[in-house]
Amino acid sequence: MTEQVKAVLERIIYRNEKNFYSIMEMCENGGTRNTFTACGKVPGVNCGETLILTGNWIQHPKFGRQFSIESFSAALPADVNGIRKYLSSGLIRGIGKVYTDRIVDYFGADTFDIIATESARLLEIPGIGEARVRSIKMAWEEQYALRDILIFLQTYNISNALCLRLYKIYGREAKQILQSDPYRVGREIDGIGFKTADKIAQNMGIPSTHIARIDAGILHVFTVLETQGHTAYPQKEFLELVQQLLEIGGDGITNRLKMLIQFQKINVLGSDIIQTSLMTSYETMLVDNVVRLGKTKSPLAHIHRENAITWAQKREGFSFASEQVSALHNALAEKLSIITGGPGTGKTTILRALVSILRAKNVKIGLAAPTGRAAQKLSETTAMEAKTIHRFLQFNPQTKQFLYNKENLLSYDFVIVDEASMIDTRLAISLLNAIPGDAHFLLVGDSDQLPSVGAGNILLDFITSGRFSVTRLSQIFRQGKHSGIVRLAHQIIRGDGEVPPIIPMESISMEHDFSFILADSPEDCTKKIEQLCSTILPNCYQIDPVNDIQVLAPLHKGAAGIDILNEKLQKIFIKNGRQIPWCCFCLGDKVIQLRNNYEKNIFNGDLGTITNFSEDNETVFVNFNNEFVELSKAELDDLALAYAISIHKSQGSEFPIVIIPLLMQHYIMLQRNLLYTAVTRGRNKVFIVGSPDAYNTAISNQKSTKRITGLAFLFQKIFHQTQQ
Repeated sequence: MTEQVKAVLERIIYRNEKNFYSIMEMCENGGTRNTFTACGKVPGVNCGETLILTGNWIQHPKFGRQFSIESFSAALPADVNGIRKYLSSGLIRGIGKVYTDRIVDYFGADTFDIIATESARLLEIPGIGEARVRSIKMAWEEQYALRDILIFLQTYNISNALCLRLYKIYGREAKQILQSDPYRVGREIDGIGFKTADKIAQNMGIPSTHIARIDAGILHVFTVLETQGHTAYPQKEFLELVQQLLEIGGDGITNRLKMLIQFQKINVLGSDIIQTSLMTSYETMLVDNVVRLGKTKSPLAHIHRENAITWAQKREGFSFASEQVSALHNALAEKLSIITGGPGTGKTTILRALVSILRAKNVKIGLAAPTGRAAQKLSETTAMEAKTIHRFLQFNPQTKQFLYNKENLLSYDFVIVDEASMIDTRLAISLLNAIPGDAHFLLVGDSDQLPSVGAGNILLDFITSGRFSVTRLSQIFRQGKHSGIVRLAHQIIRGDGEVPPIIPMESISMEHDFSFILADSPEDCTKKIEQLCSTILPNCYQIDPVNDIQVLAPLHKGAAGIDILNEKLQKIFIKNGRQIPWCCFCLGDKVIQLRNNYEKNIFNGDLGTITNFSEDNETVFVNFNNEFVELSKAELDDLALAYAISIHKSQGSEFPIVIIPLLMQHYIMLQRNLLYTAVTRGRNKVFIVGSPDAYNTAISNQKSTKRITGLAFLFQKIFHQTQQ
């Protein structure tokens, strides 16, 4: 039976900062006797406040009688004792226990009114200066606004960190904006999204057929399609997706889509492909840049290509295969070129030889890659500094712009970008905008890998555009022929369904670089991965288990998913790590950044290690690629444990030892290019732990989701214009 209880919050026994679940010691009538325990999701409350709780009494098997909270309302404490408890909790910066006593002793029950409306009167208290008054006033207003947002959003499962982000962007207007235009918040705040905004809108009585809701639904579907890699989509299928989302009749959606097309918010490409006008402008810029770079003459006319290639072969100490010679020739001769091929096909040899030739001829070379690990590998290959694309273009977190752009071009004669399959549409635009018209531009990558995490299919679209000179490498060279990893990768991409030999755990040979270990169930798979990480691999190799072993899993959920694996592996790798009080991380944890944070110069997919934390400021220090970054409590929502990561997030990286759980429970993700990408991340050892059926399913499924983009149409359009 639902009841209502009024009580003062005496002590927070436990609080989950992500979902607000709290266990609290409550005191009826503000006294010290009639205490009871209450539990439930209660955001934005602190000790000393009076809460009106709605819910029912339950009998917990271990902890006894408790009040289970369904909803609540809160009021700031009105009596002196409650005010003292509230302020001394450390909630308001600038007021500790000493100043709490001074302020409350002086102002009594009027304390909150004084802070809120007459803060200058705090100067009447000895020891409080103007700087501290400003700090107290600012902290009070921030806390009041945050509390307003937290309680307003209590039914929507929005985390504290997300509420902090709302406040950071909108300030004290956050609640008013949420109430007046919830769909705006869904568009602008990463992590809230359309569905949460729609719940808020429905609670406020906005009709399901309202224009604002339909427009928001249309834009949300475009956003969802972008997360799936598409930059455009067939109109008929698009309308069906919007109708499924909004659950209303199709006529209103169709009419609104026509209006958005008429107002040029959405463009129609060809007969039936649609995309946002913003994405059309992006892809048009890409095509224009490719045409621009292709029009100018090469600055390398002074290089005699045949002689240079002969010189490079002597320098390497062996003759290049015909494919490698063609790749070098095309790179030196053509302004725009692409080299693509799998592991062991000689891409490293070509890059090393090409850079040697260019340096010998005093050509100014720029080397870049999408991730820090990929850039480091390119540096090792060429013996020359390579940078991430963001560092290459010098991103400025204050202006959120690149220093190098179409108005301020790079000063290189030859730009080489490795791991090009990872480049998405937006990053490709920034890169191409900054390349001088007379520079050579070479993309190197493996077109059989998974495409970029962001929208677009740049490498494949460029290959099929007809505007680049493309060299495909297929011959496996001597060092690759002896590698089980390389052989397996090429078997996978050929669709060779023969399952590799199954190796019992007790018979794992450290001489072989690939092993397939049978797992009968997700639980068995997880257990065997734990054994590999805890004893077998550390005992057989001189390795740093945290940094040298990487588990790559297809899915987050399930008994052998990323979430469970991280939970298990954290206990193995961080046995004595100190727990950070306000989050799930420990000192020494391996973590991954989940979103681009331009202010801190860290990006989606960057791996790091937690090195320290500050309890006073509630900040965490993380080492990303040998650079130490301080992250606030709000920014920790963008971090996750990284002992196990998704295969998609591993792109562009290489790890000494890779472990891949592969089970039929991963069915939805079992694709050939996914497995191929996972296997090719391993440098020295790869272990597949799973079932032969799952392996065969992945090999036979070549129908990875095709990305729909507008680039092919736009390239074709430009081609026809130049022919006329």
